[in-house]
Amino acid sequence: MPSPAEEPPEAPAPARRGRPGYDQETVLRRAVELFNTQGYDATSVGDLARDLGITKSAIYHHVSSKEALLSAALDEALDGLTAAVDRAVAADPDHTALERLRAVVEESVRILVRHLPAVTLLLRVRGNSEVELSALRRRRTLDEKLARLVTEAVAAGELRDDISPDLISRLLFGTVNSLVEWYRPGGPVGEDELAHAVATLAFEGLRA
Repeated sequence: MPSPAEEPPEAPAPARRGRPGYDQETVLRRAVELFNTQGYDATSVGDLARDLGITKSAIYHHVSSKEALLSAALDEALDGLTAAVDRAVAADPDHTALERLRAVVEESVRILVRHLPAVTLLLRVRGNSEVELSALRRRRTLDEKLARLVTEAVAAGELRDDISPDLISRLLFGTVNSLVEWYRPGGPVGEDELAHAVATLAFEGLRA
C-alpha cells in the first residue's frame, strides 16, 4: 500500500457553470429586465454578469451572445401572439369573423400579461439589428392577418364600415399594446378580467 506521499492527487472537480441556481432561463429573465430598464443597446454582457453576480464567461456557458438573448425574448413574445392570430384565422367557419376577432383580442391580452417583460421588449425594438428587423417583419405579418380579419367582419356587416379596417385594427391592438405601460401582474385585476374588459370596451363601448 503506498504511503500518503505516494498517492496520486485527486482529480479536480468539474467546473460549475456560474452560481448555483442560475440556469439559462434565469439568465434570460434577468437580461430582459435589464434590456427594458436600461435599453438593449446600452446593456452589455458585463452589465448582466454584474447583475447576476457571476463572471462574463459564466454567461457564455448559457448563451452565445447578447443578440441570442434578445432573439429568445422576442421569439417568446411573437410565438404566443402568432399562435393566437393563426388560431383565429383558421377557426371553425361556424364562428363569425367578429367572434374570431374578439377571441384574438382577448387572447392577446392574456399573452401580454403572461409574458409582459418579453412583449414590452418587443414593442420597443426599432430595427437596429437583423434580430430586431426580423421581429418587425413578423409583427407586420401579424398586423396584416389581423387587418384581414377586421375586413371580413366589416364585409359581413358585423363592424361599422365608416372607419377603415386598417385603422380599426391599429386602434384595437394599439389599445392592447398600451397595457405594457401601466399593467402590473399581481394587482387587483387578473388576466381574464382584463381581457374581458378590453374586448368589451372595444366591441360594445361604454354605453350602459
